[in-house]
Amino acid sequence: MMSRWLESGKQRVAQWLRQGISPQRLALTLALGFAIGCFPVVGVPTAACAVVALALKLNQPAIQAANYVAMPLQVALIVPFVRMGGWLFTGTSSPALTAGSNLQTLTHFVSMTGGALVAWLVFAGPAVALMTLALTMVFRRIPALAAEAGD
Repeated sequence: MMSRWLESGKQRVAQWLRQGISPQRLALTLALGFAIGCFPVVGVPTAACAVVALALKLNQPAIQAANYVAMPLQVALIVPFVRMGGWLFTGTSSPALTAGSNLQTLTHFVSMTGGALVAWLVFAGPAVALMTLALTMVFRRIPALAAEAGD
């Protein structure tokens, strides 16, 4: 009984995620959701995915699903992005916090965050392009998705 209910649920979710969407559009949606999900500022990706999905008329559940899958990677990549940002802008790979006034600390934090955002942008663009290409090829081999697109 539980197995049949679970299988039915999986089929409904799969249909919901691909409803009215071509393999290429679904691939772009998932790639954007995953890349935005790695954005190095906690709390921003969910809203950013919603805005991007609305602006580009993408599948909202699919982009949010990819965003949520990427969340553990987001946390793991914050330090590497901060280090890369420090390297890009100051020539050092690990910016150190210095003791000073609250204003100095805040300025340093904003600088580190800005560097991390630029580092994320350096990786996000090519990552979206590669993921979209790879996922499109995979999705075109799935009969249900190919039929949905009319391929």
